[in-house]
Amino acid sequence: MTSPAHRHDAPPPDDSDDNGDGDGPAGIGDVLAEVGPRLRRLRQRRGVTLTALAETTGISTSTLSRLESGRRRASLELLLPIARAHRVPLDDLVGAPETGDPRVRLRPQRMGDRTVLPLTRQPGALQAFKMVIPGGKGQEPELRTHEGHEWMYVLSGRLRLRLAERDLVLGAGEAAEFDTRLPHWFGSADDRPVELLALFGRQGERMHVRARPAAR
Repeated sequence: MTSPAHRHDAPPPDDSDDNGDGDGPAGIGDVLAEVGPRLRRLRQRRGVTLTALAETTGISTSTLSRLESGRRRASLELLLPIARAHRVPLDDLVGAPETGDPRVRLRPQRMGDRTVLPLTRQPGALQAFKMVIPGGKGQEPELRTHEGHEWMYVLSGRLRLRLAERDLVLGAGEAAEFDTRLPHWFGSADDRPVELLALFGRQGERMHVRARPAAR
């Protein structure tokens, strides 16, 4: 999924579509401002188009687009069907902090055949995940593109990474970094599961890391 992340302030909400009564208590406005970018990242990670999400939720593509860009104020009426469509708790969409308990509670999520554990709870330019992909040698890669930059580190198993015309295999301890605007796909390189850490950032955000070279 550079230097300190650039935060792009969301444009002011369209008053004609505002279902709220103002920002209310201090901090609510900041939380609402991050809902749109969070919704976009979640949809893109799952490889879902606005059209497909509109069909699932019954919300028009224009409303979903305005919600993600911050031009439509988030409301319970909109967020509930989106949470159901993505099969995530509502709290994950609004980034509601757990008060009185500093522990990070990891809640695995299923994305297709993959198990994903979000490691970051606060909104920001970079998001971290732990991912477990089941074995499946011989599966046909389906390359995708989207805005962003991703860094992966293999914890165990062997990861197959298709990146445009390149077909790579990474073992435990190896890392890869790439622009997600390039057609890409990744999965297990053999019949065993592969476990990895992933960092994903918005376009322009890069993780300056060093990876050891592959053993010769």
